[in-house]
Amino acid sequence: QVQLVESGGGLVQFGGSLRLSCATSGVAFRRYTMIWYRQAPGKERELVAVLTSGGGSTDYADSVKGRFTIYRDKTENMVYLQMNSLRPEDTAVYYCNAWGGGSSDYWGQGTQVTVSS
Repeated sequence: QVQLVESGGGLVQFGGSLRLSCATSGVAFRRYTMIWYRQAPGKERELVAVLTSGGGSTDYADSVKGRFTIYRDKTENMVYLQMNSLRPEDTAVYYCNAWGGGSSDYWGQGTQVTVSS
């Protein structure tokens, strides 16, 4: 059974940094693409960063390129999102997603990130 638990959110000032963590269980990184999404109040869910299965290549939303980094620690079954140079528009609930194709689609409960100006 796949389980994802996010942590690391909080309140940070403009220009600050946070590292979000996604603790995984039941996820074989060679089979699952790991994705961070976010959803701000009144807005649609937005894909933020992707870490593909197997080879582990990455991709990012244009709005976070150069500021955010997604990476994993296989030994600890963790996926991280390092967020630097945070802006008020980064304020959202951030979700960790494990996608293995078809119905293999799992979500964490989300963690709130608030960036003050």
